[in-house]
Amino acid sequence: MLKKLLINMIIQWQRKKTDYDRPIAIRKATEKLAHRYLRMPLNCMAAEVDVGGIAAEKVWWYGKDEKRIILYFHGGGYVICSPRTHRPLVCRIARECGAMALVPEYRLAPEHPHPAAVEDAIKSYRWLLKSGTKPHRIAVIGDSAGGGLALVLLQQLRDKKIPLPACAVLLSPWADLTASRTTIKANKRKDPLLEQKALEKFARYYVPDCSFDHATASPLFGDFRKLPPILLQVGECEILLDDARRTAKKARDADVDVEISEWPGMIHVFQYLAPFLQDSRKAIEEIGTFVKRHIP
Repeated sequence: MLKKLLINMIIQWQRKKTDYDRPIAIRKATEKLAHRYLRMPLNCMAAEVDVGGIAAEKVWWYGKDEKRIILYFHGGGYVICSPRTHRPLVCRIARECGAMALVPEYRLAPEHPHPAAVEDAIKSYRWLLKSGTKPHRIAVIGDSAGGGLALVLLQQLRDKKIPLPACAVLLSPWADLTASRTTIKANKRKDPLLEQKALEKFARYYVPDCSFDHATASPLFGDFRKLPPILLQVGECEILLDDARRTAKKARDADVDVEISEWPGMIHVFQYLAPFLQDSRKAIEEIGTFVKRHIP
């Protein structure tokens, strides 16, 4: 409990210093912090690759390759973060899944607004197929905005009649950019990382010219029929809790095989805290079990 409180205090202190009117500055600061403090686990490796013109990172764990492929989309509100900021998390997930992970550096807003990220996600998936990867060996995973992007990708692949992946994992997905969720107020004081002001700013950077309820921006308003099995993980203290719950309900209503795992006392993308919190490590183990079940 003391460790959780300390982590929350540090995150809140960092959030108060953030100026959301300077998105490029936030991005640079995030990259700098990641370079200074984040370290990959021993025996985890990363290499830059070109994915049909899109920069990406290949992340793998020595001795854990079981011919599964993870296509991972990092979070950051479509404005900040990169494969570099998410290396430790992706590496731990890859280890538990016995997989190699591909993390595209999709284009970010405000320089590249919607639908640039969606176009890059589809292009990355097509590249995997063209490179010889079978769709039934692929798991699509994403956190926060990356979780929303992963869900958009599934809907777009189905609509374009492109073979779907074996399964998907959405970590605290940002699935609704309209901010029409009750947990924004209910969890306002519990969530040390996200606040409504940040979501509104980042949503407008990403979608400057069209409605937020467009399905390729807010996949919660999209069609869930015939999607592959989905695992949702979310912390009960975060303001995006409703996004995960409503996504799970829409998936169930469309007869999609969906599981939702709500973690008491946990914050947004708490899996990132695996070096410090046992619940974060257990959540990553749950991801590995789910992926291995669907990609045996």
